[in-house]
Amino acid sequence: MADREFDIVLFGASGFVGRLVAEQLAGYAAAGTRIAVAGRTPARVEQVRDKLGVDWPVRTADSADEESVRKLAESAGVVVSTVGPYARHGLPLVRACAAAGTDYADLTGEVLFVRQSMAAAHDRAAVTGARIVHSCGFDSVPSDLAVLLLADRAAADGAGELTDVDLLVRQVRGGFSGGTVDSMRNQLRETREDPELRRLAADPYALSPDRAAEPDLGRQPDVGPPSRLADGTWVAPFVMASYNTRVVRRSNALLDHRYGRALRYREFVATGTSWSSPITATAATAGQALLGVAIAQTWLSPVVDLVLPSPGQGPSEKARREGHFRLEVRATTTSGARYRATVAASGDPGYAATSVMLAESALELAGTRHDGQRGGVLTPAVALGEGLADRLRARGFTLDVEDA
Repeated sequence: MADREFDIVLFGASGFVGRLVAEQLAGYAAAGTRIAVAGRTPARVEQVRDKLGVDWPVRTADSADEESVRKLAESAGVVVSTVGPYARHGLPLVRACAAAGTDYADLTGEVLFVRQSMAAAHDRAAVTGARIVHSCGFDSVPSDLAVLLLADRAAADGAGELTDVDLLVRQVRGGFSGGTVDSMRNQLRETREDPELRRLAADPYALSPDRAAEPDLGRQPDVGPPSRLADGTWVAPFVMASYNTRVVRRSNALLDHRYGRALRYREFVATGTSWSSPITATAATAGQALLGVAIAQTWLSPVVDLVLPSPGQGPSEKARREGHFRLEVRATTTSGARYRATVAASGDPGYAATSVMLAESALELAGTRHDGQRGGVLTPAVALGEGLADRLRARGFTLDVEDA
């Protein structure tokens, strides 16, 4: 990357998650990696840098100033953005990176923003070789990599393509991100006010590069009432399913349906097999529905703001350290073979684990730049794949696949 001033620029370094990502880069980037930090207020960014004890340059950029983000994109091989909600602040930087041939990574979980990014930047990035990689945190690295690893293992075993794949959240402990709440609120209000956006956000294949080539809607239910799986496990919908499932389906389509054209992918929270499990599943489902309604209603904002964190806020260092998650992903193939993947990590999934995932995504992009990579608006599985999986394993993550 001798043509660029920096290997990696972190945009939004003074925000809550931005500071955590900066800590990860400071601690785990290889010696000699040229890193800069950027934000709208240089003094705040300098405070973060100085606290880390590094000598990284500081750059000024504002998502509302297209000239400043253009210069930022042209200065770096990779730009990492933690500035959300991305639907409000993200598109100018995505466009600038696509035009400059600069790789990009973020943490978005916003379907409508990724659709905008696809329309505005995919074709240009495909020409320049820029890898625009959305959703490099808990949304949606664990699910996206798990399905990729399952498909590759089945193919290596000669077991055929994937058919039914279910992700079960077995354990999760962590806090809600203020930025996530703000993003949810923004998208829910947009879809409430615009029937066409509401229809688009509800489409299970909303992120497919070729919607007409995908199966009928009825094959891919994302949400539904509490239900019982074949082994007796009661499940409730997973709050992230409506986004993660679309990312996995986009990965499958971008890989020429390598996972299988009959792929049926779902995500659930497992509540157990005891007599109380259906009660827990029902309560979890109702709670998610009520949360969505409350966040979407403008007149309830003061109440929601009292209960949930504001943008820029997050859990304490102790809470981040004590968090964890464990996901089980079950797959059946066209030959009838069964596989199980486990994805797990210590640390609050939305903050501690996410900051590791985003930092390692940036380092993988920097380390594979100009390796004849495919450009475009991609997914973690397509752009980073096994390389990111290996990096996360080296950081203590579990990413295993076994014959079930």
